[in-house]
Amino acid sequence: MGTARLYASVAAGGFRRYATYRVATAAGVFTNTVFGLILAYIFIALWDTRPHLGGYDQAQALSYVWLSQALLMVVAVMGGGFEDELIERIRTGDIAIDLYRPADLQLWWLAQDMGRALFHLLGRGMVPLAFGALFFDLALPADPLTWLAFLVAVTLGVVVGFSIRFLVALSAFWLLDGAGVSQLTMIAGVFCSGMLLPLNVFPGTLGEVVRALPWSSLIQAPVDVLLGTADPLGTADPLGTYAFQAAWALALLTAGRLLQSAATRRVVVQGG
Repeated sequence: MGTARLYASVAAGGFRRYATYRVATAAGVFTNTVFGLILAYIFIALWDTRPHLGGYDQAQALSYVWLSQALLMVVAVMGGGFEDELIERIRTGDIAIDLYRPADLQLWWLAQDMGRALFHLLGRGMVPLAFGALFFDLALPADPLTWLAFLVAVTLGVVVGFSIRFLVALSAFWLLDGAGVSQLTMIAGVFCSGMLLPLNVFPGTLGEVVRALPWSSLIQAPVDVLLGTADPLGTADPLGTYAFQAAWALALLTAGRLLQSAATRRVVVQGG
């Protein structure tokens, strides 16, 4: 029970930390809204030419645009969460202090990232989505259970996104500077998450590959749950999406646990 309270406090601290950056949040909301407008009109032109592209009608495609903008910072497709701080702590050796805490390193940063994600969902995601719903014809469901199912998929997407970035951060134990790996991961996230274009639009083998990668859990999978369209397993069943996301989350968290164990031994060998 005490452990649960500890990580809940860490999550709350992560929420409060990002809530202090009010100007940055307002600027981010503006940026997401402008970028959403640009994508919306591109999608309108594209779907006028190719109706039902990727299995979406135009209202669903526009919904995809604004939902992806709402989720962009929540799942941290382009990074910008805990990983930069963790990489710096590894580089300076301050990670040794973290390892002395009576808390698990992976769970500590996961709790903090969950707090960050909740803030961005409420503080940066809702306004662009509301703007899109006000000025465009979106295909958003009225059933609250569908929205609840969507939030479950978003939560799993946050865990998958954290797990990827945790692995990237731990690479600094060997590379000393994780900037290069972070940039490569960001490029993969932008291309493979569905941030710019639904993965259902990608043709043939390329589409099958990108939908099978973990990044599709970040944006494509939650949006599929909300819109009731095909998930990475090729069905419209939320349980199939959850199974896909949970499998990647478990695999990546386990990989992070193993890499953390190896990195801890490395710290001991190096003497701190």
